[in-house]
Amino acid sequence: MTKETEQTRQLPGDLITLLDAAERLPGADELRARSYDLLGVGPGMSAVDVGCGPGRAVAELTERGVKAVGVDPSERMISVARGRWPEADFRIAGAYELALADSSVDGYRADKVFHELAEPERALTEARRVLRPGGRITLLGQDWDTIVIDSDDPALTRSIVHARADLTAGPRAARQYRNLLLDAGFDDMTVEVHTGVFTGPAMLPLLAGLAEGARSTGAITNEQSDSWIAEQRVRAEADRLFLALPMFMAAATAPR
Repeated sequence: MTKETEQTRQLPGDLITLLDAAERLPGADELRARSYDLLGVGPGMSAVDVGCGPGRAVAELTERGVKAVGVDPSERMISVARGRWPEADFRIAGAYELALADSSVDGYRADKVFHELAEPERALTEARRVLRPGGRITLLGQDWDTIVIDSDDPALTRSIVHARADLTAGPRAARQYRNLLLDAGFDDMTVEVHTGVFTGPAMLPLLAGLAEGARSTGAITNEQSDSWIAEQRVRAEADRLFLALPMFMAAATAPR
């Protein structure tokens, strides 16, 4: 994960656990694989994974024969990634300053990153700089205002979703991918939406996090947060939980 004010960002103690859990969700492997396909890199080609977190995408790209570099502003994340994938190339760097040479990579990938950037345009300027002419970029992430949750109290649910969204720097960045890429001068734009539907207890930590985030802003009370989380637990136990999470994936080509 990446955020710029990035260099001084404090990571939540359980962020790596949450990222690992997200990678185990149904459909996550297929989503990553689709992002690699859209990136269009193969054996002997090079790519940078921006906001690489614990490094799984770098390892998977390397398995495809790609010369992959993972960058993240967090020393802790890079330390974990190096521990898990000691043969891979991981570097401490943020999305605004990648510490790569001009026109040095064939692919640029950023997964669940741009919603954390205060200046996404600046990140795309940097992407243009490091990509070779004709290189490919793939952006993947969720729109934080577009999370569908069934609940007995839809008004409270709406308040929770929007209040939690407002805690991120760019909660609607995913819906802006296409226009951001156009503004940055990229060509051959494609946008896909892959919606995960979840009905089991595995999503309870995410739902609890939404409510706790909303409570921390003062948008809802402690009692409302506790009640809403309790309802979702009951739903999960009764096989009545429903959460739909659209993931937006945009790909484009750097000008030749």
